[in-house]
Amino acid sequence: MSFTTYANINRNTPQTESLIGGTPQVSNSAGGFVQQVDIWTQLLRFLILGTTDGTYYVGQRELTKDNALNLIACIETDGLRTVKTIVEVSDGGRAPKNDPAIFALAVAAAAKDVATRQAALAALPKVCRIPTHLFHFNAYVEQFRGRGKTLNRAVRNWYQDQSVDQLAYVLVKYQQRDGWSHRDILRLVKPVPTSDGEKALYGWVVGKPYNADVTPNIVLAFERAKEYGEADNVRGIIDLIETYNLSREMIPTKFLSNPKVQEALLVKMPPHALLRNLGNLAKSGLLSPLSNAERLVITKLNDHAALIKKRVHPVDALIALRVYGGGRSIKGDGVWKPTQPVVDAVEAAFYGCFGSITPTGKRFLFGVDVSGSMTCRIAGLPISSAEAAAVMAMVSARTEQQYLIHGFTSGSSGYGYGRRGSRDGLDGFVDLGITARDRLADACAKVQKQNFGSTDCSLPILFATKNNLNVDVFVTISDNETYAGSVHPRIALKDYRQRTGIPAKNVIIATTPTKFSVNDPADPLGLDCVGFDTATPQAISEFVRL
Repeated sequence: MSFTTYANINRNTPQTESLIGGTPQVSNSAGGFVQQVDIWTQLLRFLILGTTDGTYYVGQRELTKDNALNLIACIETDGLRTVKTIVEVSDGGRAPKNDPAIFALAVAAAAKDVATRQAALAALPKVCRIPTHLFHFNAYVEQFRGRGKTLNRAVRNWYQDQSVDQLAYVLVKYQQRDGWSHRDILRLVKPVPTSDGEKALYGWVVGKPYNADVTPNIVLAFERAKEYGEADNVRGIIDLIETYNLSREMIPTKFLSNPKVQEALLVKMPPHALLRNLGNLAKSGLLSPLSNAERLVITKLNDHAALIKKRVHPVDALIALRVYGGGRSIKGDGVWKPTQPVVDAVEAAFYGCFGSITPTGKRFLFGVDVSGSMTCRIAGLPISSAEAAAVMAMVSARTEQQYLIHGFTSGSSGYGYGRRGSRDGLDGFVDLGITARDRLADACAKVQKQNFGSTDCSLPILFATKNNLNVDVFVTISDNETYAGSVHPRIALKDYRQRTGIPAKNVIIATTPTKFSVNDPADPLGLDCVGFDTATPQAISEFVRL
């Protein structure tokens, strides 16, 4: 049988059946046949998206097991490349959460290959940058290996390679997590102090008497704050904040709702903490219209270079926008009236955290999957996969002059060549009414209004074919659980290219850490990316401009 005959058969092959010839297909979790990504693409999806909530079709336990097995396959194939990828994602601030990278590093630290173990432990400071990360790592790593001298040495170096003042600050700010404390770890790794300051600091951590004359000032200020807390000394707390730069975590809880204390904390408040506490600042009355606090918050949020340097992820801004902009606490009964300039600054921060994106001058069609499986949360965050898909489309679209953003589920009776549907022939492909200038909240709301149904990832391409659209780049943002179409996406794309003569590129942005893709890995004009990877928009731009 010739390839031409294969092509004719494949043109009428529904997505619930495997194509004949070409790249072999696998069945996805919805029963449709798609392509399988390589182990490195799946690793990247796991590092960016994690497996906290599972997916619409696959539970958290099963999804975690599948990704853990893939992680092991990556380590066994090329352990050094695996560690390098972990570091690039974590140290580059590319993921909404650092936990998957910490887990992956712990697994690599238990590899059979000595070079891989050494590389993983050497990378510990780049992946576990604060004690919270270190606590997570210790909780994970003991599941895969014994402590051993090399592990203890790497953790000991984590403490000893910092200056006394740097170490004192993080020891006071991050004291325990996951059932671990600094006292627990120090007793295991037994660091050797190289100065009187270090000796006093380690003594303080494990509860031994310490010499106040050589103990870092941040520790002494923290202990004094406890005394001021018992005496209700607000002025004393403010003086400590202004003099020693105490953070929220170092202040007795009873003072955190005091507007004057909040004002003192705000001056040097790091961006992550600022985004998390916008509601608290507003609830106390400090963050009010035309106030000095409002001006300071806007200034901090508009410094996008600083946000990127501090590894603030766009998701941090998106969650802050949802909470602060909504005027109500997710937990508790706190309410406030958000100010529009702050809302604008948070929204600008969302886009700013992606960094600079180079325009391509090409014509884009964004297909946003709004099917039923996209109602699940993404990366354990309070946002659905469909909402995430919509805002990811807007990030790239904001840099381009020509684009369409549509949503797709599946046609009421499928869609194939020559079949007629409603309106433009594709009743499962609709204009969401989203433009690149929409508010993020409005874009999310427009997605939520859709009547979710089945999934047919061929619809964006079929829509362009039917309506004679000149598309240079198809961008489909989906969980790749397509199954409801009467033609496979890769066949629809081949047909579009042949009919139009346009070598259209095909970008798939995955919203779940599965091994599935509707992209053909043998297609040089195809690219697989990961949703909410801060590197994705620029990666698309570079790929399109090749």
